[in-house]
Amino acid sequence: MIYPIVVYGDPVLKKQGKNLEKEKTDVIQLSNDMFETMEGANGIGLAAPQIGKSLRMFVVDGTPINDEEEDMSDFRKVFINPEIIEESGEDWVFEEGCLSIPDVRAEVERPERLRIRFFDEKWEEHEEEFDGMKARIIQHEYDHIEGILFTDHISPFKRKILKGKLTNISKGKIKTSYRIKIPISGKR
Repeated sequence: MIYPIVVYGDPVLKKQGKNLEKEKTDVIQLSNDMFETMEGANGIGLAAPQIGKSLRMFVVDGTPINDEEEDMSDFRKVFINPEIIEESGEDWVFEEGCLSIPDVRAEVERPERLRIRFFDEKWEEHEEEFDGMKARIIQHEYDHIEGILFTDHISPFKRKILKGKLTNISKGKIKTSYRIKIPISGKR
C-alpha cells in the first residue's frame, strides 16, 4: 500500500515517535508499505512520521545511489525502535533534501560515523556502525522519529530565505510526482 507523504507543517513531523510493541504492529506489512511508498516517491529513506504514524521506525534503501567511493549495494534496512549510541568523526557538510519538504535542499553538517542499536522487521536486535553516506541517511531518518527536520539544522538566515517556500508547501502549493497529505486540508 502506498501512503501519501505528510508534508512540512503537519504536527506529526515535529513529534517524537513512540516505540513499537512487538505484538501490536505488523512490522513486516508496515515496512513493505513504507518501502513501496518511498520507492514510489524516488526516495532513499522514509520514517513512519512521514506517513502520518508517530512511531520510532524508518526504512532506508541506498541501493539506487551510484557512489564510486561507497558501496551501497546492500544498504536496504528496516530500523525499529532505534537508538543512536554514539556519533563520532569529523562533521561534514552535504546538501540534503526530504520527501516531506519537496523541492527544498540545504547543506547540513553531520558527524561522519555512528553506532546504532535497533530491531529489524523480524524483531532481531542489531548493534552496527555506519559511516559516510550510510550514516547520513540514518541520521536524517533518525531525526524524523525525534521530531526534527533537516531545516532545523540550517541557520536562521537560510530558514528565513526558505520561509516562503516552506509556507507554500504547508498550504499544498507544490507539485510532486507522489501523493502528499497537506496539513491544512489533510487531502491530496
